[in-house]
Amino acid sequence: MKKMTCRQLGGACDKEFSAATFEEISEQSKQHSIEMYKLADNAHLEAMKEMQNLCKDPSDYQKWFQQKRAEFNAL
Repeated sequence: MKKMTCRQLGGACDKEFSAATFEEISEQSKQHSIEMYKLADNAHLEAMKEMQNLCKDPSDYQKWFQQKRAEFNAL
C-alpha cells in the first residue's frame, strides 16, 4: 500500500489516502473532493478552482496527471 495526502494530489488538506494503485488513490481523492464540495470547504473549493484552470488545457492536465502518477509510483 502506498500513501498520499489530499495536498499531494492537488487538494487542500493533509487527509491521507492509501491504495495499491494510482487509480484507487485517485478515486479516494475524488470522493473526498466531493465531500468537501458538499461541505463548502473554502480551502478545497479554491483548490478545485485551480484544478479547473489546469483542466482548460488538456495537455497541461495530462502532464500534471502523469507527474502525480510518477510520484505515486516512486513511493
